[in-house]
Amino acid sequence: MAETSTVARPYAKAAFEYARDHKALEAWSDMLVKLGQVVAERDAQKLFASPKLTDDRKVELVIELAEAKVDDAGRRFLESLAEKGRLTALGAIAEQFERLRAEHDKRVDVTVVTAFALDDKQQDKLAGALKKRLNREISITTQVDPKLIGGVILRAGDTVIDGSVRGRLNRLSEALTA
Repeated sequence: MAETSTVARPYAKAAFEYARDHKALEAWSDMLVKLGQVVAERDAQKLFASPKLTDDRKVELVIELAEAKVDDAGRRFLESLAEKGRLTALGAIAEQFERLRAEHDKRVDVTVVTAFALDDKQQDKLAGALKKRLNREISITTQVDPKLIGGVILRAGDTVIDGSVRGRLNRLSEALTA
């Protein structure tokens, strides 16, 4: 069986293009997130795997359980997923949809891990520097990890920049033992 992210990619792209073209990115984003949360539940996965339920009933159940606003296009999208046995990929579809939306909006979520808490001024300065460097709107989430000793680790998508003292010490140790 194909990996879920591979299965989800074309569906996420199609959903994104439809939502973008119909100026409904926010609505589709909300809908997909809610639907994805429902199908992520173990009990729901068992339910959707049941051959006793028709595809139409599965679609009705996922909409009902998610309590999501689903328009006609959204319903047709879900029916297509059900027909192909892909309802359980909704979580991965929602995740990839959000990545496409962030790229479209020129926005990136950055996680900043520091040894000590950053004050608002430091966060603003860091966000400004990242915005200039990445040419994107920045949304910062901060975490504190005293084991870093000092410095910072930045995570933006697949990119990780480790400027922590712990990271530097680890690299020095590796260089000395090589």
